Amino acid sequence: MRFATFNVSLYGNHAGDIQKRLRDPDDQQGRCLAEIIQRTRPDVLLLCEFDYDESGAALQAFRENYLAQGQDVSGAPDGPAAPIDYPYWFSVPVNTGRPSGFDLNRDGRIGGPLGSDAYAGDCWGFGKFPGQYGMAVLSRYPFDEDQIRTFQHFRWRDLPAANVPDDPATTRPGDWYPADAMQHFPLSSKSHWDLPIVIGEQVVHLLASHPTPPTYDGPEDRNGLRNKDEIRFWSEYVEGTAAAKALYDDAGKRGGLLSGASFVIAGDLNGDPLDGDGPDGIRILLASPKLQSSPIPASSGGSEQARLQGGANRRHQGDAANDTCDPADDPGPGNLRIDYVLPSRGLRIVRSGVFWPSSDDPLYPLTGVYPFPSSDHRLVWIDVETTTEGPNPKQ
Repeated sequence: MRFATFNVSLYGNHAGDIQKRLRDPDDQQGRCLAEIIQRTRPDVLLLCEFDYDESGAALQAFRENYLAQGQDVSGAPDGPAAPIDYPYWFSVPVNTGRPSGFDLNRDGRIGGPLGSDAYAGDCWGFGKFPGQYGMAVLSRYPFDEDQIRTFQHFRWRDLPAANVPDDPATTRPGDWYPADAMQHFPLSSKSHWDLPIVIGEQVVHLLASHPTPPTYDGPEDRNGLRNKDEIRFWSEYVEGTAAAKALYDDAGKRGGLLSGASFVIAGDLNGDPLDGDGPDGIRILLASPKLQSSPIPASSGGSEQARLQGGANRRHQGDAANDTCDPADDPGPGNLRIDYVLPSRGLRIVRSGVFWPSSDDPLYPLTGVYPFPSSDHRLVWIDVETTTEGPNPKQ
């Protein structure tokens, strides 16, 4: 079984932009993204930064017009990539672009025109319209739909030992946001999903999320603290601590993952344990006794690009082969490891990797350099041994 996460950067400035683009089977970014997915062939794939639309038309167009058509953008000598079919998918609303009704960005007004930064800054998750930067899961295996859990509305203040930001100009604790706003403020900037995937007689829970970047804030560190707690949510959820009893899903069910359940935590977690901003949350998660944090997926392209780009990369402590994202360098954090696929200890890792070809690889045109033809993130994958072969045909 191959599990993967991929921040595809398929977002527009207005609702419906991506849906319109993907109706055309010749969108260059869409074709590059599809070929990467076809070349790596995940069985279960989390897509981050894929705009949500209630009709599901954008996701359907991506599946039918791109993934179901063999792509050959790279011009690789072995010919076009084979089409890939995902008969099961999951996509529901997220908090990005969902208005809060409060002046969260402290600009002296509530909201602004749809599509503006003023509007986005007062939403529960930064988004210029509802669903911008959404998430979706594609799977070759069915979901146990009766056991799916979502945590879009779980309140930040209800996470045990929540790191609510302080206003450094006052002596009151936890007062950066208005008290009445914190009565409703969700922990998730997008959402947290527990998706049980049925693989023959086995169930593996995909635990998916995309925390806010720990940047774009000030000395109050509001985004850094939220990032830490969004990641820490999964630590509490899988470890079965007393704190897990305080967790509740959108249907009102309380508690974390059942002891002994197999799981894979996946997503653009926006945290590098050694470099960049906000290492605290990801360090806590990687130290969890319930999951395997090694071997770390790696690529040859990550090492090559860090060497060629220099800048902030020269000061990094982490191995550039493990990088998964290519942000700007000086000013900028340099390349980082922020995308993860982390299995529980009960699953045996067979192999893993980051799709980041070096410049002498025939598939290099799919990632390239800025402006990237696909995304500034790289697809990260792991193969784990399960108790069955091939998809379960049950609908």
